[in-house]
Amino acid sequence: MELETFIKNFAEVFENTDASQIAPATEFKKLEEWSSLTALSVIAMVDDEYEVRIKGDDIRNSNTVEDLFNLVKAKI
Repeated sequence: MELETFIKNFAEVFENTDASQIAPATEFKKLEEWSSLTALSVIAMVDDEYEVRIKGDDIRNSNTVEDLFNLVKAKI
């Protein structure tokens, strides 16, 4: 599992946010498009792409895209 691929998959969840705005240090909850629906989409993406189950608490406890990546990587 590579960070670049995770960022690409993460960026695909967003419809109106340019992928160039999403980097390892991006505080994803501060993105204009972030919502509870987006959080559910991220949970589904992680389940589909990495076969890892994360919860809302995991997202709440992560601040950056890299935080989320590290959490998913640790569960693989």
